[in-house]
Amino acid sequence: MIGVLALQGDVREHLAALTACGDVRAVPVRRPCELDAVDAMVLPGGESTTMSRLLTVFDLLDPLRARIAADMPVYGSCAGMILLAREVLDGRPDQQQLGGLDVVVRRNAFGRQVDSFETDLAVDGVAGDPMRAIFIRAPWVEKAGDDVRILAAVPDHTVTGADTGAAAGRPVAVRQGAVLATAFHPELTGDLRVHALFCELVRAATA
Repeated sequence: MIGVLALQGDVREHLAALTACGDVRAVPVRRPCELDAVDAMVLPGGESTTMSRLLTVFDLLDPLRARIAADMPVYGSCAGMILLAREVLDGRPDQQQLGGLDVVVRRNAFGRQVDSFETDLAVDGVAGDPMRAIFIRAPWVEKAGDDVRILAAVPDHTVTGADTGAAAGRPVAVRQGAVLATAFHPELTGDLRVHALFCELVRAATA
C-alpha cells in the first residue's frame, strides 16, 4: 500500500499513476493513522512552504519524519524533493524539512511560474527513450552527498524558459537508498516509468 500525501498539490495525478502501475494500492494520507497503514509514501508537487505548514497543522510532520528515518520508501516530485532535502536555499525561514536525502536544493531554481518549461530527459534506471519532463517552478540540486545517486541532469541543449547556462548539468533526479526524488512532474505526462521504478523500490523494501 502506497500513500500519497493529500494536503495540497498533485494528489489525484499521483494516485492515478500509481494505480495504473498495478500490484499496488494507492491511498490518500491526511492523518497519522493513515500514515501508519501504508508501506511507502509519495510527496506530490505543489507549494513546498504550504505543504510544510500543513504537515504541522495535521500532526504529520514528526510521524512522517520518523517513518522516513526508519527507511520507509518515499518518492517526492518537485515540492516533494524540496521537503525531502536536508537543506533548502531560497526557502522560508520557518520551512520544515523531512530529511531522507543528503542534498541541498535550490527552491524555484529555474525561475517563476512563467519560466516553466519542458525538455526530454534521460533518467538512469528508466529504460527506453528519454522522458518528457515538465518543470514548474522547479528546484534543482546544488549539492549531493556521497550516498546520493544522480539519475538525471538538465541537458546542455537550449531549454525554453530557463537560463540554460545556469541550468545545464544541474541534477534534477536523485536516489538515496529507497528515497527517490525528481524536480519534474512525471504524474502530469502519462509516462508511468518513474512511478514504476518507485513501485519496484517499494516491493524490494517490503519483500
